[in-house]
Amino acid sequence: MATQTSKYLLANERDALWGLTVSTVGYEEIAPGDAYPTRGHADGYYFDLHRGRELNEYQLLYLTEGSGTFHSATVKEAKLTEGDLFLLFPGEWHSYHPDPKTGWKSYWIGFKGRNMDDRVRSGFLSPVKPIYHVGFSDEIVHLYKEAYDSAVIEAAYSQQLMAGIVNHLIGMMYSLERNIQLSHNQSHVDMISRARLRIREALESDLTIQQVAEEMGVSYSNFRKLFKEYTGLSPATYQQDLRLQRAKELLSTTDLSIKEIAYKLNFESPDYFSAKFKAKTGRRPSELRPAK
Repeated sequence: MATQTSKYLLANERDALWGLTVSTVGYEEIAPGDAYPTRGHADGYYFDLHRGRELNEYQLLYLTEGSGTFHSATVKEAKLTEGDLFLLFPGEWHSYHPDPKTGWKSYWIGFKGRNMDDRVRSGFLSPVKPIYHVGFSDEIVHLYKEAYDSAVIEAAYSQQLMAGIVNHLIGMMYSLERNIQLSHNQSHVDMISRARLRIREALESDLTIQQVAEEMGVSYSNFRKLFKEYTGLSPATYQQDLRLQRAKELLSTTDLSIKEIAYKLNFESPDYFSAKFKAKTGRRPSELRPAK
């Protein structure tokens, strides 16, 4: 027999300024052959399977057992399996349901706010890719349960606590799937790890990224592509940012001049170093000198 536990919440204008508010959180268990959707949803949440629905918020659902099917205005049809997280977008028509042969167990949490809107605008999240294959995770289940418990208690400032849980869930979803995809080619993962260590250990040398690529046994263009895919940065940017980080240490802990630091870390000139340093940190190198 189908079971459902859910909690619907209100958020005030002050909560909205936090950047993310939670409106609903819950869990449902649909046995094989059970009717779906379940009853008991608040206005605006219940939907007819054939007509589908649109929400005015995001929802993140996690399938811990069973399987099903997902449809949206962007994705014609997709299979849902155990260990999938799927994201619903505001204003995006969708419909989903468990496979009658398997049923499913799922958690959900609904939310809105500029934190999520910014991620969508920046291309991190998109209706084009609503499903994330992350596998079963006790930590994800724990986060959903923690959110539900917080919603039930509804203590002061619980909206801020639940917003943190949502951000943790979204971060885990994004990171876990990316790492699973990358680990399908472990040799590439190992190569980038070695390259990062090589760059980090040679900050005060004239090591070039081309030399690193040669040492790794791949072309520069392929190395750059793989490095950026794994780290989110080009290898040259990674190297420069590490050198600027090292420069901050030298400025605050040594008596080396700015000119000496610039050349020690292989910048083209002190002026070039100062320009890059200010662009990265918002301050001139001299501003990091300890007061005497």
